[in-house]
Amino acid sequence: MITTTTDTVQGYIVQEYLGIVTAEVVFGTNVFRDFFAGIRDAIGGRTGSYEKVFEKGQLDAIKELEKRAAKLGANGVIGIEIDTGTINVDQKGVLLLITATGTAVNLQKQ
Repeated sequence: MITTTTDTVQGYIVQEYLGIVTAEVVFGTNVFRDFFAGIRDAIGGRTGSYEKVFEKGQLDAIKELEKRAAKLGANGVIGIEIDTGTINVDQKGVLLLITATGTAVNLQKQ
């Protein structure tokens, strides 16, 4: 499966557009991770624990895009966009949301 953020793939032509595919990944926040992220915010520096969560979430979202595209008979997903956000559950709880969208296609080598 070829995946790309561009709308073309060098050396291939789009033979068929099969439709838009989307994937959502949601992670709950973690008390310990939040605590250490708060310390990092106070003293400065990157929050590695959350960076790892977002990296995993992005990879998971792309894998889900590939699965959903394959169900449509696609061999590629082009024009992929990844977005992140939060969902407020209550006054203290927040979920991390990672979404990916792309177009499922059949690519043919030129």
